[in-house]
Amino acid sequence: MATAPVITLTTDFGYKDPFVGIMKGVIFGINPSIHIVDITHDIAPGNIMQAAFAIETSFMYFPYKTIHVVVVDPGVGSSRRPIMVSTARHYLVGPDNGIFSRIYSIAESIDVIHVTSEHYFLSPRSATFHGRDVFAPVAAWLSKGVDLMNFGEPIKDYVNLPIPLPSFPAKNIIEGEIIYVDRFGNLTTNIHAQKLSEISANNTGKKMSVLVKGMEAPFKNFYSDVNDKGLYSLINSFNYIELFVRNGDASVEFGIKVGDKVGVIFK
Repeated sequence: MATAPVITLTTDFGYKDPFVGIMKGVIFGINPSIHIVDITHDIAPGNIMQAAFAIETSFMYFPYKTIHVVVVDPGVGSSRRPIMVSTARHYLVGPDNGIFSRIYSIAESIDVIHVTSEHYFLSPRSATFHGRDVFAPVAAWLSKGVDLMNFGEPIKDYVNLPIPLPSFPAKNIIEGEIIYVDRFGNLTTNIHAQKLSEISANNTGKKMSVLVKGMEAPFKNFYSDVNDKGLYSLINSFNYIELFVRNGDASVEFGIKVGDKVGVIFK
């Protein structure tokens, strides 16, 4: 028995308004056999890079040929393009505003289509709700087996925003930054465990210190390794260094935000 295709939804729409439910209604109207999964609808309004991080850390856990619809679209109704991205294993549908930049940086292969075939859109098309009128129906038709090239033409000039990467100013130093704050106030950095291991291997016998805003965040293996309300660090489930407070909000309690610099020093 064939498995029903999967469409995921990631937006900044929240749940107060009916927007998410309406998108699901459009999808089911075109393909009633689809499975829809909500990744998150709590992206901060208009925060493209937050959405980019959410989809980067989520998409690979879904089945082959899952279609990921991502709608954080402050340019809705403007000249920004609707696009469809095809990787080796998944499809992504959303606005061409850099929202897939983190996917572009890690995917083995990428094809990007400017979606221009308007007969796959709802009509009339509004200027303010392309999640309903463009992205949801395009994803639904794709899930029914419509060929990728029927939706438009390949493009190479898609928007690819710069991804903040750590630097290595010395053999014993990594300089990174906070890239994401979760609802618990835990702070994800852009320093990946793989890079940490590489630096560590070249600094055997040296003590590692994680520093932020003049404070040290001692490194632990688990949240439960500490009992006080100090600032600590560990490797999180995304394999990045994370700063945390046990049963607390590290962002609020220590005034740390996205973009703040984080250093790792072996000495």
